[in-house]
Amino acid sequence: MPARRRPLDRAVAALIAAAFVVGCSTDHTITPSATPDAPNAYASNDASPTPSSFGGFSALELARERIRHIVFVMQENRSFDSYFGTYPGADGIPMKDGVPSVCVPDPASHGCVAPFHDPNAVNFGGPHHAAAARADVDGGRMDGFVRMAEAGKKNCKSLLDPACSRGGLDAMGYHDRSDIPNYWAYADNFVLEDQMFEPNASWSLPEHLFLVSEWSAKCSVRDDPMSCVNALDKPDQPPAPGFGGAGSAAPNYAWTDLTSLLYRQGVSWGWYVFPGTEPDCEDGDATCKQVKQSASTPGIWNPLPWFTTVKQDGQLGNIKSVGSFFDAATRGSLPAVSWMIPSHEVSEHPPASIARGQAYVTAVVNALMQGPDWSSTAVFVSWDDWGGFYDHVAPPRVDLNGYGLRVPGLVISPWARKGFIDHQVLSFDAYAKLIEDLFLSGARIDPATDGRPDPRPDVRENEPQLGDLIASFDFEQPPRPTLILPTTWDPAVEFPAPSPSLTPAPS
Repeated sequence: MPARRRPLDRAVAALIAAAFVVGCSTDHTITPSATPDAPNAYASNDASPTPSSFGGFSALELARERIRHIVFVMQENRSFDSYFGTYPGADGIPMKDGVPSVCVPDPASHGCVAPFHDPNAVNFGGPHHAAAARADVDGGRMDGFVRMAEAGKKNCKSLLDPACSRGGLDAMGYHDRSDIPNYWAYADNFVLEDQMFEPNASWSLPEHLFLVSEWSAKCSVRDDPMSCVNALDKPDQPPAPGFGGAGSAAPNYAWTDLTSLLYRQGVSWGWYVFPGTEPDCEDGDATCKQVKQSASTPGIWNPLPWFTTVKQDGQLGNIKSVGSFFDAATRGSLPAVSWMIPSHEVSEHPPASIARGQAYVTAVVNALMQGPDWSSTAVFVSWDDWGGFYDHVAPPRVDLNGYGLRVPGLVISPWARKGFIDHQVLSFDAYAKLIEDLFLSGARIDPATDGRPDPRPDVRENEPQLGDLIASFDFEQPPRPTLILPTTWDPAVEFPAPSPSLTPAPS
C-alpha cells in the first residue's frame, strides 16, 4: 500500500480549504489573446525560486498533500525555439530590433538561413537521430540544422524513420501566438519551462524509454536486467512495416522501470494510448503499410508492454485507450500517475498538423479542469524530441546519453505559478524524480537500492544540475481558477461512451 501521507496542521488545512473555495468556485472561460506581443507581466523572472516552506511544512510535504494526480502529455518532435522562440521573457531566438540576429549555413545555396515565422500547420523538420543531434549542435555552434535537413534521406519509406527528411528549409521556421494560441495561453497563465531538454540525444523510441525507465538499453538475455547494455540510438525496435531495419519481433526491455517501483509501493498508474496510426508513410513510389497503434499494440511510442516488469507484475491492464483516460477524468478516478501517448494524427510529429495536436492537448486539459480531480492535479506537457527543428541553446553535458536538444515544457495546475518562466535546467529525468518524490518517498531507480539491479551508467534523477519541478508551484497562493480554452477536438465524438474495447489491431 502507498505510504501514509503526513497530515497538515488543522489550521493550515482550513486555510487551504478556504483559499480553494475562493480561487476555484467559478470556472473562467478565457479565449487566448491573438496579439503576438500580448504582455506577460510575469515573464521577466530573474531565476527560478527555491522551493520554500509554508506553515512549518516543506514545499515537498505540501506537494505530497495537495498533488495526488500527475499527468504527462507527451507530444512529438518540436524544439523550444520552433514553438516559443519569440515568447516574451523566454530564452528564445536571439533578436535585434525584432529581427533574428542569427542564421545557419545553407550548403546548397552557400548562403545563411535565419529563423523565420512559418504559419503553416504542417511542417517537416529534419533528421533527428543521434548523428543528427551531434551535427545540429556542432560542438555548441548550433548550426547544422539546414545541412542535415538537406542531407537527410529523401526516399525513406516512412517518416517513422528518424533519418528521413523532405529536404526543405522549414527546419528554421518558428510558430508564434497566432499559430498556437492555446499553448501560449497556458504559458501566460501557468508555467513555461525554457530549459527543458530531451533526456537522450536521439529520437522518439529512446526518449519514451527514458520517460518510463531513465535508460535506453539493449539486452542480450530475455528478462535479465543484468544483460542490458547502454544503447543511445538503437535499442530493440518494433517490427514496424516500412521502417528501415525493422528490429526484433519482440523487443527485450528487461531493465528496471518506474512501473516496477510504483507496483511494489501500491501506487496506481495508467499509460493511455491514442488508437490510430504511428507516423504516416510517404505517398508515391515510397508507399508502405501504415503502422497501426492501440493500447494492445506495442510500438515506438508505446514500449511499456515490452517491459519485463510490466508483464511479470501483471500490469498490462494499466495500458489503456485514451478513451479510458477521459472516462477517468470525468468520473474522478484518475490514477496517481498518467502518461498520455498520441497517435500520429494528433501528435504534431511531422507531417501531422500542429493545429490538430493543439486541439487534442486542449481537450485533455479541459477534461481535467472540468473533472472532480482537478484540485489535486498537475499536468506536464512536453514534446519528446526536437524533430530536426532549429534551437539556439546548446545542451548541457551530462553523461554518455545526453541531454539532447531543447524542447518546450508546460506545467498546468491549480497550484502552478502564474505566468512563470522556469529557467532551471530540466529534462524528462525531472518527471521521474517528481514521481519518486511525490509517491515513492524519494526512492530512485537505482541499482544499489531498488531491489532489481541493472548496469545502467548512472542514476539520472540525481544529476546535480537537474532542477526541481516543485519550483513550478506556489502553495502559498490561492488555487488557480480553471482556464477552459476553445478546441475543435471533442473526446465525446472521438470516444463515444462506453469507451472503445481494447482489441488487438489486425496483423
